[in-house]
Amino acid sequence: MDRLKSFFISAWMSLLVVGAVRSGWAIYQNPHALAWYWALLCMLAPLSFFAWVFTFNVARTQMATKAVLGITLITLLGAALSPLIIEPLAWILGAGVIGTAVYEWWYSSFGGRHNQLLGVGQTLPNLEFINAAGTSIKTRELNKPLLMIFYRGNWCPLCMAQIKEIAGQYRELAAKGVEILLVSPQPQSHTVDLAQRFEAPMRFLVDTDNAMAKRLGIAAANGLPLGMEVLGYDSDTVMPTVIMTDAAGKILFADLTDNYRVRPEPEIFLRVFTQAGI
Repeated sequence: MDRLKSFFISAWMSLLVVGAVRSGWAIYQNPHALAWYWALLCMLAPLSFFAWVFTFNVARTQMATKAVLGITLITLLGAALSPLIIEPLAWILGAGVIGTAVYEWWYSSFGGRHNQLLGVGQTLPNLEFINAAGTSIKTRELNKPLLMIFYRGNWCPLCMAQIKEIAGQYRELAAKGVEILLVSPQPQSHTVDLAQRFEAPMRFLVDTDNAMAKRLGIAAANGLPLGMEVLGYDSDTVMPTVIMTDAAGKILFADLTDNYRVRPEPEIFLRVFTQAGI
């Protein structure tokens, strides 16, 4: 299933680009073909959504995609009421309406993520990662409250936005003695590049071969969009997950989102630690 999703997201975005170019060319050839204007708007709506996400560090997009779907439905109606041309209607229905609906309700969802191992009150297993310098880090040896975020990789704009939010909270969390661990299965070189973007001294860690994610039941086999392997990423990744523990390793909070476009609000983290007396 994850392999199919990997293919879908790359194929859909490519189809949107091709559809936009085709619509623009058709309008150039016949400026009076109203249906093609609707097709162009339909292709540009989801493309603009992705441009917005990649450009403006957006961590939550659940409402935006519903708006995009609404726009594609409006373009379908507009094209249907225009002088009939089958091809732009096919682009709108296939790449626009159906593609956006599949992205909204199937691609973005992980399904139910019930995980007894990460229940509040459980003790987090001792996990071992590699830091940006190549040194082994074990969670039990830190002896501090932990805010641990498993993120998919530098390629994921929502993950990058979430990390930016955490960096903005660093001083308040550090004042509580909290250690921030940002964990990804991506290659160490990518993690080093990411660590250099932030002045906040958070720990950027590599989960080699996704071993700890598999142990915790949060790995996502073939979760990388198809084709991004050429940038040095492994096809397997991790489902976005937040785990908070006290200094003894007891889990205080765990967010196992079932939609990669829905991340917890950063204010939650300070509140959970405060309620735990930290």
